[in-house]
Parts: sequence; structure tokens; C-alpha cells
Amino acid sequence: MPSLAHRGLWTLPAERNSLAAISDAFASGWGVETDVRDIDGALVVSHDPPGQGTLAFETVVDAYRAHGCPGALAVNVKADGLAEMLAHALRDVEPTRWFAFDMSVPDMRHYAREGLPFFTRHSDLEPSPALYEQADGVWLDDFDGGFIAHQRIADHLAAGKRVAVVSPELHGRDREPTWQQWSAWPLWSCPDVFLCTDHPTSAQEVFA
Repeated sequence: MPSLAHRGLWTLPAERNSLAAISDAFASGWGVETDVRDIDGALVVSHDPPGQGTLAFETVVDAYRAHGCPGALAVNVKADGLAEMLAHALRDVEPTRWFAFDMSVPDMRHYAREGLPFFTRHSDLEPSPALYEQADGVWLDDFDGGFIAHQRIADHLAAGKRVAVVSPELHGRDREPTWQQWSAWPLWSCPDVFLCTDHPTSAQEVFA
């Protein structure tokens, strides 16, 4: 089961989105979900509005390539207008190895027009995924619990989409009862299904 290490492989919250956490996830063979914004015309890794000295996104791309591009690089786009810079930063990475998501719907149209890999969102708050036909995959999210189901994932796979499933701890819910239910689903063996989680090591054991 491919994992997306949410903001890297970290123990303390302060380590999230650091180069060490992201590199450790790559070294473990996992993909990474990370947040990208811009400052002074350059891409940086930051969930919140960035300041000077924030980790440069190109440094993360260099680490990804140095580790052989393990898993997928999921780029959580936190600001509009970054498509051109992302395409340039990832110019030497195969389009099948990365995707952007979470940009606004108007900005998503630019990714679609330029043929850049992107995932659309499907959640209890977004029941109709925008630009579904053009999207390479689906970011399957669940804010209140109970929305993610085996059949939803299977339907997206049948439509030719990759699916990134958001683990409940990313929204402050206990992951263990949900993982116990999800682990019975056979589709985790599909290489087109990812689990985005703060606990990729535990996920590899539960979903083995």
C-alpha cells in the first residue's frame, strides 16, 4: 500500500515540512505530501504564510530525485498562480511521479489547460469533484467522518483515476477504529491507491 507521509516522517510537530523529515520519508521509500507557497517569486515549503528563510521547494525536489523519486510527491498548493513555477521546478521529474492538489477551482483550470498532473477533491463538503474528467486523480477527504467508503474508491478507480485517501488523524480523529475497518478492503493492494497519513510506519503494518 503506497503511503504519502503527511509533511514528511516526523515525531514532533515542529519537524513537519522540514528537509530532514521529508528526506527521511524518501529514504524509507515513501511518497510525501507537502505544502507549497511562494515568497519573493520563489516556491517554498510552508503550510502557513511564509517568512524569510523558509525551506525552498527546489531543495525538496532535489532530495526527491536524489532518493530515486520514491512514491508520489503530492504538492498541496496553498496559493493561486503557482502552476508555471511548479512545472519549472518539477521539469526533470516524470509527470506520473507528482501531482498538485487543493488549489482553487479557477486556478485548477490552468493546470488542466497546461496538461499538468493534478488531483481534484471529493469530500463530504465537496460532493461533486470539479474538473473530474481532466483530473489525473482524486483527493478523497472526510471532514466529519463516514464519507470515505470502499465503493467510492472503487468507483474512482473504475473511472481511471488514482485515489489519495486522507487518514482521519489529519482532522483530529482517532485513526485506529477507522484503520481497522479500512484494512479489510482489498483495494489497498492497488498501486493507484495512496493513504496520506501522519503515521506511515504504522500504516505499512496495518495495511500489509
